[in-house]
Amino acid sequence: MELNMFCNVSNDLRRLFTCAIVAISLSGSLSGCASTSVDLPPAPEGVMPIADLARNLPPYRIQIGDQLDLRFILNPELNESVVVRPDGMISTSVVQDVMAYGVTPAELKSSLIASYKSQLTKPELRVVVKNFAPTKVYVLGEVNNPGEMVSVGPTLSLTQALAKAGGMKDSAETRQIIILRRGAGEQPVLYGANFDSISSGKRAMADIRLAPYDVVFVSRSAIAEANKVYNQYFKNFIAPSIGASYSIGNKN
Repeated sequence: MELNMFCNVSNDLRRLFTCAIVAISLSGSLSGCASTSVDLPPAPEGVMPIADLARNLPPYRIQIGDQLDLRFILNPELNESVVVRPDGMISTSVVQDVMAYGVTPAELKSSLIASYKSQLTKPELRVVVKNFAPTKVYVLGEVNNPGEMVSVGPTLSLTQALAKAGGMKDSAETRQIIILRRGAGEQPVLYGANFDSISSGKRAMADIRLAPYDVVFVSRSAIAEANKVYNQYFKNFIAPSIGASYSIGNKN
């Protein structure tokens, strides 16, 4: 019976060892496959690569919560201050529901002039961003300080967001960073970024500016995952099992 118990424990160890090897192999295979498909697609309109900023700053695009001053050159009695609503629209005393989110002040000016033409013969106005609303992105996963990252003005680039999160842990899969963005109709869209290519300078243009409310997820590397398997199934299991078989054998 003692021998059978020892054999049963040994068989369990062999099965666990086999499963762990298979899991580690699959993790490596999946990681290898994923690393070939993490190229970031073309940046969405209005989201500029950080490398371009050094040469030519992009125009500021109005954000939800921005406070705008509308100043009419020939009709100062129509001057007013408005705040961009959560739906991206603004309304004035004359026109209703004009889209302001995501457009430049110059583009909003053109839209407002077209809307005011029904009331004014020659509308001339300026759009001034008086107060900038803070923008938020979220960084999760294998970073030192995950959470909400707040900035004012242009949104953070991917590298800046990771820096504000305290940098990535040693266990991070730096070749496969996932960016979750809400697209048309609030449908989630996933993008992938290879941080190794960005940090090495091979693909610096991939360090895109994040959009407001983007979620950045840094996954665990295959090596870290293998270490987790070891700690869960071997470090905490093998030693007590061997000890148990030794005690059984010594009772004779």
